[in-house]
Amino acid sequence: MYYVSTRDNYPRVSTAKAVKLGMVPTGGLFVPEKVPKISSKLIDMMDLTYGQLAQEILQYFLTDYTREEIEECVIRAYHPDIFDSPEIVPLHKLEDRTFIMELWHGPTAAFKDVALQIMPHFLSKAIQKLAADKETVILVATSGDTGKAALEGFKDVEGIKIIVFYPYGGVSRMQELQMATTEGSNTHVVSLKGNFDDCQNAVKEVFADPEFNSFLNDKGVELSSANSINWGRLVPQIVYYFWSYLNLMKRNEIKEDEKINFCIPTGNFGNILAGYYAYMMGLPVKRFICASNENKVLTDFINTGTYDRRRDFKKTNSPSMDILISSNLERFLFEITGHNADQIRSWFEELQSTRAFQIDSVTHDKITGIMEGDFSTQRQTLETIKEVYRKHDYLLDTHTAVGVNVYQKYRMKDSETVTVIGSTANPYKFNSSVLEALKGKEALEGKDEFVLLEELRKITGQEIHPGLKNLEEKKVIHSMTGEIDNIKQIVMDILEI
Repeated sequence: MYYVSTRDNYPRVSTAKAVKLGMVPTGGLFVPEKVPKISSKLIDMMDLTYGQLAQEILQYFLTDYTREEIEECVIRAYHPDIFDSPEIVPLHKLEDRTFIMELWHGPTAAFKDVALQIMPHFLSKAIQKLAADKETVILVATSGDTGKAALEGFKDVEGIKIIVFYPYGGVSRMQELQMATTEGSNTHVVSLKGNFDDCQNAVKEVFADPEFNSFLNDKGVELSSANSINWGRLVPQIVYYFWSYLNLMKRNEIKEDEKINFCIPTGNFGNILAGYYAYMMGLPVKRFICASNENKVLTDFINTGTYDRRRDFKKTNSPSMDILISSNLERFLFEITGHNADQIRSWFEELQSTRAFQIDSVTHDKITGIMEGDFSTQRQTLETIKEVYRKHDYLLDTHTAVGVNVYQKYRMKDSETVTVIGSTANPYKFNSSVLEALKGKEALEGKDEFVLLEELRKITGQEIHPGLKNLEEKKVIHSMTGEIDNIKQIVMDILEI
């Protein structure tokens, strides 16, 4: 299998090259030249473990990796020392026909772990295959969760350095401490003065600057990415859509080939896009429900066909979704337009110049034929956490609560279809908002994050995730802050070149 640019501005490349490059150097994103259809019957895969299923799905996309290499990557990523559930991604039944896909059982308590525990192994293999003679430097922009997951995945990986950029004051204290206390001789963390979109744009501009990249190459450095703009980060996420479907079959909740819904809280559109690729491979899906917070640029796009980021950026209680530039939307539009690179290039050049674009009615009809879009306010998010805990004794984080709230609205149109809601973070990761939901804002007064963590544990009896325990006692290693416009100099200073 080969990978092509969404803008048809770069030669097609192998999987290893796509993973190593991260994004298309001339702008755009790598996608499979053709999405493969699964050849196995779903019922024949029903008794596979998560690792076995991952091998089965990944082989369709990593065609220049041997079966043994894929197996090695899977075994090293998905084992009990890393994930605290033997299922890797447990499926919790919330109520009749409604299930929660728990994606947060990895080391950093966020869904990014499922991909970022295996992606470093993909990249190491890619470097070997391509006989690369330069040091690989991973640049990551994060709205909170990707950063720590990437740091944990790439920590002490030989021949690779990682630099994570996050918005100063734009992540939770828990997220910030997770990143700032990361050990490893090859890890670096920098807060930038701006919001997540500013950080993401700055990193993209570094990748797209041929002169700067040529300078780095002369110094023995090549850049790559661990954000979901890198296909190697996105492809492992396809697995858990098949896993959840097969889990439902095994539990006799659905019949083979029965169509179900997936409701996914998302800001950058990567998580829900992985589900769409599973659907393209043959997974029976009726609707994808795209759940947004008050930065509802995706909701508005799905409902109107206009992508318009000319709006105020809001800091919400679901900060990992505080995003106005949804990078993976480009891949989705490329697929749904039948690989119309000219159209993609036109739309995203317009977005760059005017901060908005309008798709045609045919494309919009195709999108609304498979996808719904809605959003949850901050108040609704807190109310949903309280309601679900009271009714089901089940604790949601703020992002998962966005998904549940949006699904509750959608359910008024369709209450019969079995629906899986993506749970993207452990509730303790956003403990202040979760405690506020249960006990009111006054319960937070005069208390730091770690007192709140313990209070939440006492109230709910739920164990604190190992990745969050005793975080306040760990040494802060990374404290660098910089300006968005100075990102290239920051990179050079860290690399000492």
